[in-house]
Amino acid sequence: MRRVVVKVGSAVLTENDAIALERMRTLVDFLFELRKTNEVILVSSGAVAAGYTELKLDRSVLQNKQALASIGQPILMNKYSKKFATYDILTAQILVTAANFNIEDESRKIKDTVDTLLSNGVIPIINENDATTTKELVVGDNDQLSAYVAKHTASNLLIILSDIDAYYDKDPRKFSDAKILKIVNSIDKEELEKEANPNSTFATGGILTKLKAANYLLTYGIDMVLTSGYDLSDIKSLMLENRHIGGTLFTKAG
Repeated sequence: MRRVVVKVGSAVLTENDAIALERMRTLVDFLFELRKTNEVILVSSGAVAAGYTELKLDRSVLQNKQALASIGQPILMNKYSKKFATYDILTAQILVTAANFNIEDESRKIKDTVDTLLSNGVIPIINENDATTTKELVVGDNDQLSAYVAKHTASNLLIILSDIDAYYDKDPRKFSDAKILKIVNSIDKEELEKEANPNSTFATGGILTKLKAANYLLTYGIDMVLTSGYDLSDIKSLMLENRHIGGTLFTKAG
């Protein structure tokens, strides 16, 4: 069975400083359908945003962000747990940092845990350990983290559900004639060196971190899809009906 990592960003999971519950519900509905023919791992942002719903701290201060993450993590997991429970699906939380994947023994243990959960019908929900790490909070590298997860769990595909619905030949916010690049086999070096430009209060990456994640996975022959997390019709068409209508597929395949 194919193993798929689905990463959902803060911009998708939050709206007006609150968890976007309807979007979360739609995501869970999709994952329920997806897991009928795939093993599914979820990488979810949103802990800081969830914490902010309960305590309005200044998010520009790193220590506050870490505190908000520690408050928000159980809130986020509780909401996921309740929504997956409607399908009698058990969830589990795994907190990691990018550094965990740089140590062979630690990355192997993560994979062992994921393997055990999946073999027992549990959906692993992975998030960066924002409460104790600083790099991901500063750099906003959950996209890269999800790429590490895909690689080190021997997954076949990473799906990034984002406020960015695809990779374009030029910035669609500046150029009305920008066109979606539906299939990308390689990424130009200069594209990977551009400055990140996040779109949301809680998002810290933008297109750059998605391209870096895709580039990392391409070197290992793992595919990645970048598509909208607001409207899941494109990813449903691709994954459930094998019809590529929207979004970008990064792949080494011809």
